Amino acid sequence: MIDYKEIIANKLEGEDIGLKSEEIYKLIEIPPQENMGDYSFPCFQLAKTLRKNPAEISRDLASGLDLEDFSEIKNVGPYINFFLDRKKFEDDVINTIIEKKENYGKSDMGEGKTAIVEFSSVNIAKPFHIGHIRSTVIGDALRNIHEFLGYKTIASNYIGDYGTQFGTMIAAYKLWGDDEKIKADPIQELLNLYVRYNSEASENEEMMEDARKEFKNLEEGEEEATRLWSWFKEISFKEFDRVYKLLDIEFDNYKGEANYSKYMGDVIEELKEKNLLVESDGAQIIDLSAYDMPPSIVIKSNGSSAYITRDIATAINRKKEYDFDENLYVVATQQNLHFKQLWKILELMGYDLYKGCKHISFGMVSLKDQTLSTRKGQVVFLEDVLNKAIDKTREIMENREDTIENIDEVSKIVGIGAVKFQELYNNRIKDYVFDWDEVLNFEGESGPYVQYTYARAKSVLRKAGVEAVKPIEVENITSDEEFILVKRLAQFEKVVIKAKEKYEPSLITRHMTEIAKSFNKFYNSTKIMVDDEKIKSERLALAYVTSVVIKTGLKLLGIKTVEKM
Repeated sequence: MIDYKEIIANKLEGEDIGLKSEEIYKLIEIPPQENMGDYSFPCFQLAKTLRKNPAEISRDLASGLDLEDFSEIKNVGPYINFFLDRKKFEDDVINTIIEKKENYGKSDMGEGKTAIVEFSSVNIAKPFHIGHIRSTVIGDALRNIHEFLGYKTIASNYIGDYGTQFGTMIAAYKLWGDDEKIKADPIQELLNLYVRYNSEASENEEMMEDARKEFKNLEEGEEEATRLWSWFKEISFKEFDRVYKLLDIEFDNYKGEANYSKYMGDVIEELKEKNLLVESDGAQIIDLSAYDMPPSIVIKSNGSSAYITRDIATAINRKKEYDFDENLYVVATQQNLHFKQLWKILELMGYDLYKGCKHISFGMVSLKDQTLSTRKGQVVFLEDVLNKAIDKTREIMENREDTIENIDEVSKIVGIGAVKFQELYNNRIKDYVFDWDEVLNFEGESGPYVQYTYARAKSVLRKAGVEAVKPIEVENITSDEEFILVKRLAQFEKVVIKAKEKYEPSLITRHMTEIAKSFNKFYNSTKIMVDDEKIKSERLALAYVTSVVIKTGLKLLGIKTVEKM
């Protein structure tokens, strides 16, 4: 597809304005209002070198510019506004999408590069709760985006299967464990044990010490501790697997903390050799005060390892195994300090791999009038939320006038897609409140709204007996509604790249919403099934390319589409 910004940049470079085309390209803007043109170049930066005021520069430049791809070029104050030749632009965009189909928007920018995306990272013997939704779906979307742009991707579920929490679980089980209760409802019963132990241990230091001892036993390979740990893992995975199947998310590996613990001895020895360890109150720490950070505990006073020790080992061994270009940790904002410490430690150890490591932080999700705390047992299971979404969607669809075939399958796709969409619609760094009224709103900025738009476009094509569209000469796509829709479709490629660069799937989610809005305005203002075959074929082509881009965009977000709704 033609890069119109590049055409403008190359033309302006030839006007001897003191800037190279690459610099000009970065300055070109999209005007905030449609009537202001399609591209705009601000002349403020030229004032110093050309020794004129920006408005004068704009007027003089605009008067001498002539570009065949644009119908009009005019100055407005300090801006030069460029208006596209609509027919030429629309012909280019529509036929590019027809030709490329589901490959439209793809890029080879990641060719030869590897990206590891660590996400979800649930904890063994603990609930897969609503709080995990953010890491899980953001990570899945980032994996999809990177893959779409040519990267070799490794989806890693860094399972929380090690640490003091397992000492707590083992100690709790030895006191109160009931195998039959655990087999009947594994995660809930293990949660009950965990909550009970933490509650009583909060006022009993001896119990806390017992938990620490049990984890030490696990680290040393004590038989009973290892047996219980393995059992907790087994029953937990069965529970988690159901949720991942509902979400339609798969991983390349489940290498968790335990997997990399075998490398900790080497890491500790290396830290000692490089004189990075300092003793403090019986613990071994790395002093980071010179970098305005608190110390990082590597070995606790009781001799057991700390979380960051395993993360150091993980990063080093991931580099050895995958030679990654990007190592993305999709982890909540609360861990910002932890990752800053980790990058600095890796740097102090002499590893430049830290440069490819990135913390993809995100805010918290909450439910109306409800707080979440695993320690206190205030948990909303994600599986329950997903099943509720399916049930609510089915109820809505049963109350609609149209009869839906395969309503169970459609309800599942739309309901779970709605939960994912709502999560991915929000800027990842912001906290947000999960609200059923917003999640399942078929009229607003939601997953069901975009799904319905896709189904509407496919319905139009079915009525016309069109399954695929061949390249077509565009001559009759003339209305503002049609032009704005084509512009939104044209922007998709750059939106995907920007989403990757900013690690922000919400850019795609919101763009899908804008495409859906634009299509519905076109659909409501323009009759598609007209007598004139040429006009009808062009409008059907526009419906077709819209369906292609929506399906591709939703797929990047990990959301399936339905043909009828």
